[in-house]
Amino acid sequence: MKIAILDDYQDVFRTLKCYPRLKGHDVALYHDSVKEPAKLAERLNGADAVILLQQRTPFPRAAAERVTTLKLISQTGRNVNHIDVEACTAKGILVCGSGGGQANHTAELTWGLIFSVLRHIPEEVQRLKAGRWQTTVGTTVVGKMLGVYAYGRIGSIVANVGRAFGMRVVCWGREGSTAKARADGFEVAPSREAFFETADIVSLHIPLNKETRGIVKHSDLARMKPTALIVNTSRGPIIEEGALVRALKEGRPGFGAVDVYDDEPVLNGNHPLLKMDNVVCTPHLGYVDRDTYEKYYGAAVDNILAYAEGKPVNVLNPEALGRK
Repeated sequence: MKIAILDDYQDVFRTLKCYPRLKGHDVALYHDSVKEPAKLAERLNGADAVILLQQRTPFPRAAAERVTTLKLISQTGRNVNHIDVEACTAKGILVCGSGGGQANHTAELTWGLIFSVLRHIPEEVQRLKAGRWQTTVGTTVVGKMLGVYAYGRIGSIVANVGRAFGMRVVCWGREGSTAKARADGFEVAPSREAFFETADIVSLHIPLNKETRGIVKHSDLARMKPTALIVNTSRGPIIEEGALVRALKEGRPGFGAVDVYDDEPVLNGNHPLLKMDNVVCTPHLGYVDRDTYEKYYGAAVDNILAYAEGKPVNVLNPEALGRK
């Protein structure tokens, strides 16, 4: 089989334990991103299978209709909202999913970003290298209010760490999320307005889907304190388009820490948040660690090898079987 590995930005796939398992197959590695459907189809024509890492490359109907040889999409993780599964089924392309990653990895980055902003770590590192010494005064988290929006796998870890640091942790989200937070001994905000108005730090951990796209509004952000920090390590589009840049420019909240963007990858420094002194930005590093890559890619390779043996597993659209 010819197998395409898309968006391998760091050229890491060939260093993973699963790579030797594809010996005997023709593996093509791509280190850049192609999203325009016609160009994506052109890249994939000739390939029998493709591995997609998270949601780096959308696979819309326009791409599905143009590919000529593709038989299998092996998706890392559970989320396939970026794949038009119905169009793939009509074309006879199997879509196979896999298990999720470790929640603590994104939670770790969340806290790394929080302290980077509050203790001015990026600035102080650069200024020390430039020969300067102690140019800022940081802020501690003890006694502050941490607002966790969506108390799920990741949000619960962030909340527990906040409690360990002596913070008052207040949660918000849907009924199932807040019920779990209460059961674990956390406070739930009396209202959405109060949640944003009173938090010193708001950390977003909301899965992206049709219902949650744009769920955080400019009006929510505008309620935050001028001293407050908004952290997004979830997905860029959960905040309505343009709202975060506008709010940060207006000074409510006063600071931002962002790992995710509406359109990724962000190249050539071409994003307004990168030009703002009150924001720390990272290039979607939440799940980017070797342990997670080994798990994600290992499961994706399992799907491909099972298909090659004529025994596909983790099929999300069994109706596609036998169509091609």
